[in-house]
Amino acid sequence: MAATISDSPSRQPAQVPPPLVPGLRGLLTLAVGVVLIAALYFGREVFIPLVLAVLLSFVLAPVVNLLRRIRLGRVPSVIVAVLLALGVIGGIGALIGTQVAGLAGNLPQYQATVQRKFAGLQQGWLGEANKVIAKFSHEVHDATQKADAAGTAASTGPAGDTPKAQLVRVQDPEISPLALAEKVLGPIFEPLTTVGIVLVVVVFLLLQREDLRNRMIRLFGSSDLHRTTVAMDDAAGRLGTYFLAQLGMNAAFGVLIGVGLWIIGVPNPLLWGVFSALMRFVPYIGAFISGIFPVALAAAVDPGWSMVIATAALFLIAEPIFGQVIEPLLYGHSTGLSPFAVIVSTLFWGFLWGPIGLILATPFTVCLVVLGRHVDSLEFFDVLLGDRPPLTPVENFYQRMLAGDPDEVREVAEGMLKDRSLSSYYDEVALKGLQLAANDFARGVVTPPQLENIRASARSLVEDFESHEDVEPAVDAKAVNPSDTPTLAERAHTKTEAVPAQAPPRDALPEAWRGEAPVLCLAGRGPLDEASSAMLAQLLRKHGLGARVTPYQSASREGIRELDLSGVAMICISYLDITGNPSHLRYLLERLRRKAPGVPVLVGLWPTGEGVLTDAALGRAVGADAYVSSLREAVDACLKVAAGAPPAKGSPTLVEVS
Repeated sequence: MAATISDSPSRQPAQVPPPLVPGLRGLLTLAVGVVLIAALYFGREVFIPLVLAVLLSFVLAPVVNLLRRIRLGRVPSVIVAVLLALGVIGGIGALIGTQVAGLAGNLPQYQATVQRKFAGLQQGWLGEANKVIAKFSHEVHDATQKADAAGTAASTGPAGDTPKAQLVRVQDPEISPLALAEKVLGPIFEPLTTVGIVLVVVVFLLLQREDLRNRMIRLFGSSDLHRTTVAMDDAAGRLGTYFLAQLGMNAAFGVLIGVGLWIIGVPNPLLWGVFSALMRFVPYIGAFISGIFPVALAAAVDPGWSMVIATAALFLIAEPIFGQVIEPLLYGHSTGLSPFAVIVSTLFWGFLWGPIGLILATPFTVCLVVLGRHVDSLEFFDVLLGDRPPLTPVENFYQRMLAGDPDEVREVAEGMLKDRSLSSYYDEVALKGLQLAANDFARGVVTPPQLENIRASARSLVEDFESHEDVEPAVDAKAVNPSDTPTLAERAHTKTEAVPAQAPPRDALPEAWRGEAPVLCLAGRGPLDEASSAMLAQLLRKHGLGARVTPYQSASREGIRELDLSGVAMICISYLDITGNPSHLRYLLERLRRKAPGVPVLVGLWPTGEGVLTDAALGRAVGADAYVSSLREAVDACLKVAAGAPPAKGSPTLVEVS
């Protein structure tokens, strides 16, 4: 890779146009979003029961399926599941009510303990601090009164008769029986009404589940039944897994907190265990908020501070263990959300729907991410809220190369080489990234310093993997999730794991192939073709064939006379970008034929694109013995020629690239 910037044709940097003003379509999308958010906010009284019913149906669906498998029938299974849910909700409500009533009866006793504890604190450093604050406040108050008195005297003049204050008595009107009933029963009637609506809607959702699914498919995805079905199954699976796993984890957390508080001696441990389990549905902060009340109660019960410290330690230790250790081991990142998305969604839905929005934030965001993974126009949801890398491997490769950061390129490559071969990485990632750079250089948007950064980074990358074997990695079947849905970008960059074979021992090869470098890897005239030639030469060496790299200038009209082709049994020419009628390639092949008659010549077009020698007749007219579109094919072709099988000249399978 001895070529310099001056070897490439000079290009003027392109003028990058200014960003476009938002058009009518963008403004219309923004208006629709604003209307939807306003509808969610003002219609929360209607939407909240419906959403709770939908989410409860996800939780009860496995129970209904289990009951139907034991031949209970559709309607009885739904009724039993709903009654079971109603019993659980009622039991939790009754437990909370009795515990709260018992706690209220002991409040006077706790108040006395708190007063004694604060009296003890006031005798210490807290009392001294209060004295300092009171003295400062008294001085400020005196100064304010003096200033007000002086201002009043100056504005009113000599003091006159001061009117006497009149005594006013405010008497509350008598409350009617209807108003009294509304005041007493209102706080109870509203939650019961919501629960009733939720249960009725759940019953209909579970009974008409298949019919509703078919209607949704007909409404949104009848033109692509496969993608719509996969999207719905993905959403249902993620939500079901999330709810069941989260329900189990939160219940276990509540049991642990209740038992721990019972051992510590905090009153009403059942209440705080249930409260902690419910609050833990709020991401990140729910568990710690639920610990405020037990800690305050421990301070009111215990004359000392040991119970307070033990209670606080229980929450500070239990929540990180559950959140950072147990949950990732059990179901990992099953929701597919990034931590940033969880925080933002919690704030957003909490603002819209209050406490219920805090609990529903994660399920809603999961639905948006699933839509982004299956609907092209909504992919920005997956990019903004998902936990998968926002850039494809090819884009990340090019971006880091452009920034001149070969260390990060190598770090990402080493991670990818754990589940793919080196030839696969070169073909599917490195060459496509270099082609992006070549295309940008052709447009004039890559500056000479940036091009030199890319060249240097490519050289460094090839040197770093000189000792890495090109073998198929061991795949753990258990680690592969067949239901995992690739992103739209991942679908556009597939992974092929076929690895070329190994050449026979050198003494078993034909005489022409026994030299140190029987394959000459000649770079094309593009600015980055030499990097692709270096990758091909490295793969050839790893598969038992010696190879060396030669820049394009060595085969130019002036340099062809000095080109040393002794010991060369095959020539491989690499191109990252070749379009139109490649007359220069035809002339290059003529010069090579005259210089080394009888030596087969292979032309590699990495990777291929539209308009690149797609005409078989044109490919044959150019004159190469074979055309390939990947490094893997080039290595296979060289191995076949080394084994004694000449390449099929003008083979349609090699000429017709797409």
